[in-house]
Amino acid sequence: MKLDKKDLLLYAVTDRYWLNGRTLYEVVKESLDGGVTFLQLREKKLDEEHFLEEAKELQKLCKEYKVPFIINDNVDIAVEIGADGVHVGQSDMEAGMVREKLGPDKIIGVSAQTVEQALLAEKRGADYLGVGAVFPTNSKDDAKEVTYETLKEICEAVSIPVVAIGGITHDNIKELTGSKIDGIAVISAIYGANNIKNAASGLKEEISKIVE
Repeated sequence: MKLDKKDLLLYAVTDRYWLNGRTLYEVVKESLDGGVTFLQLREKKLDEEHFLEEAKELQKLCKEYKVPFIINDNVDIAVEIGADGVHVGQSDMEAGMVREKLGPDKIIGVSAQTVEQALLAEKRGADYLGVGAVFPTNSKDDAKEVTYETLKEICEAVSIPVVAIGGITHDNIKELTGSKIDGIAVISAIYGANNIKNAASGLKEEISKIVE
């Protein structure tokens, strides 16, 4: 699947912390109904068997909505199910190696916090960058904050799309105006909401005003 930067507008990252008795399938479906345009399956503590089972279910769901479906970190599972791609962090497999395993037609996203990291990821074959945390966040223990200035510098330095991530909410999203991002990646702002569909819809409306 070739990446269309428009698909990155409202990028949802799963987190079972927010399930509250519901299944991941149910909450993801609600978010897709609300307008999520890109989905990353993120599982840090699930065993491989259940991760694989879950990935297949969500992959099928995303296909119904024509939304790209990628796996966080686990390149082997992405290869096994033929996911649309993988997102890797700075401490994970390097983008060039990921490309060798996935092949030329899959989407590769890379986390970046500096212009240097961003340029290197682009050089090694990344299709898009996830830059953050742009605001304080509890969703990732080791997240370091990236200033608005650095976010903008990264957007201006690379030719691939950039998604802002980390602590983005309805209340602070307007602060990203003018940064030249192509979308936002969110976890709790969607999956921690009482009404997931409405939360996704509202965020999509707000980010649509910001993306140039």
